[in-house]
Amino acid sequence: MTQIIREYCAENFTDLPRVVAAGVERIELCDNLAVGGTTPSYGVIKAAADLIGDQPTVLSVMIRPRGGDFVYTPAELDIMAIDIEAAKQAGAHSLVFGVLDAAGNLDVAAMRRLIAVAGATPVVCHMAFDAVADPSATLEALIKLGVKLVLTHGASAGQPLGVSRLSRLRELGAGRIDLMIGGGITTDNYAELAQAVGVRHAHGTKVI
Repeated sequence: MTQIIREYCAENFTDLPRVVAAGVERIELCDNLAVGGTTPSYGVIKAAADLIGDQPTVLSVMIRPRGGDFVYTPAELDIMAIDIEAAKQAGAHSLVFGVLDAAGNLDVAAMRRLIAVAGATPVVCHMAFDAVADPSATLEALIKLGVKLVLTHGASAGQPLGVSRLSRLRELGAGRIDLMIGGGITTDNYAELAQAVGVRHAHGTKVI
């Protein structure tokens, strides 16, 4: 069976020595998980990057200026651009963000702007994806923007993982973009659920 790439969702630095020592493949570093995660401080990002050093763990950093919806003001987009530059400087290997418009569609112009700031640093679209009106069209838009990985639950919050919906999206994006399943993922079920959807990325606070 294909090796599953586990991404540990970390709210702060505290658990990172343990999960890095345990060989976790990826870390999503954020703050304020109670609101779904926001941008961590420069100091936390740098400490995480220094801890990882030349080990193979990928450090992916959340870029989100606040909790709530994913429709951002011009001032908030400016903040996100600054935070992207800071996260890169601090040692982030990957960046996690998503921007929607008021109609529930991907804000392609805002995403293009932030991806340009990210430059060569890979971008992951986070669970803003689960709030869009048309997931298939959004996946195509993300592919055109050069995004290679999407974190998604494939269902409404509080519902079981949307295996059927995710499988259809995986087929749509096959060879062009990868899906990372998240929401209710644990050490006990990540391999089974990833296999059921047909993906190789699994994300959660209990994935390792």
